[in-house]
Amino acid sequence: MLQRRNAAVLDVVDQVRRVDWQSRLTRLTVRVTPRASRDGIAGFDERGRLLVRVTAAPVDGAANAACVRLVAKALGVAPSRVALVGGRRARDKVLEVPVEPAVVQRLGSAADADAPT
Repeated sequence: MLQRRNAAVLDVVDQVRRVDWQSRLTRLTVRVTPRASRDGIAGFDERGRLLVRVTAAPVDGAANAACVRLVAKALGVAPSRVALVGGRRARDKVLEVPVEPAVVQRLGSAADADAPT
């Protein structure tokens, strides 16, 4: 478990390295599982993708909207500040999110809270 948590922290650090400091935005790769039993963030996988589960079906953008709302809530920002910039019709998405030290810390906390014990 400790090794998995350390890997997740390193993945967050890797994401922060790719920050556009002019606009204070970074792109976050997300793997979405639609029609899950509950909404939640499961941490990062071995490829550095944030694993997100949403109960919404992938119909008419409902799962995309649920993913954006869930990530925004985990980051503590308004959903309008999280933009889906790639993967509208795929499970792998690219989200553009604001980057501030507090936001990055909240993302790690959300993954830890949803992790199975």
